[in-house]
Amino acid sequence: MKHVACHPLLFAVVAAGLSLNAYAGANSGEVDFGKFTAPGKGGEFVEVQIKSNLLSLAAQLLDKEQPEAAKLVRSVRLIRVNVVGLTDENRAEMKKRLQHIRNELDEKDWERNVNVQGKDGEDVAVYTKTRGGEALAGVAVTVMDSVKKIGETIKKND
Repeated sequence: MKHVACHPLLFAVVAAGLSLNAYAGANSGEVDFGKFTAPGKGGEFVEVQIKSNLLSLAAQLLDKEQPEAAKLVRSVRLIRVNVVGLTDENRAEMKKRLQHIRNELDEKDWERNVNVQGKDGEDVAVYTKTRGGEALAGVAVTVMDSVKKIGETIKKND
């Protein structure tokens, strides 16, 4: 299986990637980005959702050897990753959805920490949500790669 995270034709959202247990309500690190569906015609699709119960089990494995790491893992409430392969049919919709997600993050007082607009069409943004200056409440990462990039790579390898 190919390493999907490096595939240049992908739209990815790490939705509220690290939502911390202690922070519900207005300062919550959770964002509802809705459901993503697989693109047609063999497009790649990955959905990962790791909730607090599985994270707690992982923390138990760390307790003896690395108690600080275990404490950190226990504080994570949810890790969610969606990767959708871009096709000619879904590209416009995914660009629109990406912009909508970013607008919502801006409206909900998430801070954009990273903004990359690459010369080949790469588009990356990393947002964080904090609880005052006290703690990290959430992390969200959005990525869209260009079609041009894979075409150039294929031509170079032929």
